[in-house]
Amino acid sequence: SVRGNPVRLRQVVDNLVGNALKYTPAGGAVTVRAWEKEDQAVVTVQDNGIGIPRDALPRIFEKFYRVPHPGAEQVSGTGLGLVIVKAIVEQHGGQVWAESEVGAGSTFGFALPLEG
Repeated sequence: SVRGNPVRLRQVVDNLVGNALKYTPAGGAVTVRAWEKEDQAVVTVQDNGIGIPRDALPRIFEKFYRVPHPGAEQVSGTGLGLVIVKAIVEQHGGQVWAESEVGAGSTFGFALPLEG
């Protein structure tokens, strides 16, 4: 188990899963995994959606940043979801990351310290 605010941690998972669903075409797949690694709980959300260009990855956790990608402009959003995810995870002593390839999908993950 991890020490934290369950409402805020649920918000992290909801946001990551919601994004994966928004950017994955019908018939695609979204997979959520959780495991324990050393002294951390690790959670990943992986999709096989449109992906994020490599040059955009460093900016995705910036306030109001939206990835310029053909087709993505039709997806609603404010550019704040990933900023909130990062803030919540870091407030819980954790870290967040993303990996992606255009046309192959994305994986977003976070790790939180295990309690005691």
